[in-house]
Amino acid sequence: MTNTKHDHHHERPATSAREFWDGLYGERERIWSGNPNAWLVAIAGELTPGAALDLGCGEGGDAVWLAEHGWTVTAVDITEIALDRLRALAAERGVGERIRTERRDLVAEFPTGAFDLVSAQFLQSPVEFPRARVLRRAAEALAPGGLLLIVDHGAMPPWSRHPENHVDFPSPREVYEELTLDETVWGAELLEQRERSATGPDGESAVLIDNIIAIRRHG
Repeated sequence: MTNTKHDHHHERPATSAREFWDGLYGERERIWSGNPNAWLVAIAGELTPGAALDLGCGEGGDAVWLAEHGWTVTAVDITEIALDRLRALAAERGVGERIRTERRDLVAEFPTGAFDLVSAQFLQSPVEFPRARVLRRAAEALAPGGLLLIVDHGAMPPWSRHPENHVDFPSPREVYEELTLDETVWGAELLEQRERSATGPDGESAVLIDNIIAIRRHG
């Protein structure tokens, strides 16, 4: 499986978001592959590098890729365990000076600044999380001309440990409309469902369905 950082199909109970993610990352020395998410590479690879904000950055596959491709990156996660691993990966790849890490609970405090790219790759959680409110704030953090790239699951991965067999996922348009953005300021540039090949945690192969929502702030 690629670096899907905040997969919400995990059964661990927790009393807070920070406890949940500390517990998840503490289970193993590494959770994700270290590779960047495929749709981030495909879409950000066509953009002019600038300032990027990686929300729910996990162990840093996306942030490091962005830094390697000329971006200056603010990488945010709720757990210091993941951020420690990100910093180690960035140092190993020689891009530590291009990445600033911040431990934040996005529900309570959002990073400051204006960004040319805000990336929210699988920013989903089994712990209570007002996602639409956080993503609206992400749109507000865009510099004029900047892009908010949201990638979500469009269907349950076959290896998911979610206790329910069927989960309804909102469509890309439903995700966009839930943000209730002022269309004189922001506009939907891409609302698509796409397939990609992936490898599961036990080496199994599958075709996954992802929802892609790209929102541009007008210049």
